Amino acid sequence: MSLNPAMLAVRFLLELIAIVSFGVYGWLAFDSPWRYLLVGLLPIAAATVWGVFTVPGDPSRSGESPVPVAGPVRLLVEFAVLFGGAGALWAAGLPRLALLSAAVLVGYHLLAHDRIRWLLTGRAADA
Repeated sequence: MSLNPAMLAVRFLLELIAIVSFGVYGWLAFDSPWRYLLVGLLPIAAATVWGVFTVPGDPSRSGESPVPVAGPVRLLVEFAVLFGGAGALWAAGLPRLALLSAAVLVGYHLLAHDRIRWLLTGRAADA
């Protein structure tokens, strides 16, 4: 699988947006004092899941994998975090941003079909 630097940059931005979206949800959906705790904990939890459950040898990462998972499992993790960010925006009462985020994510995943195919059927499936 070849890596397109533009797609890697877009994916990185989408990761950041999703992680921030969990913080926005924590801030807007809960009252004090919970909001102060959740605005930090929710993004940390999302980033931890994103960074820990990885496919060994993923060329878009360092190649190291704290908790190795198969390609289809990693794809589920990516969908959970990325689309979970859109869901968090919806739950925070920001439906326009949620729909925009979801639409951009669908577009990205249509363009990233080679990565999805690699995760589902390539070397990643053997991890």
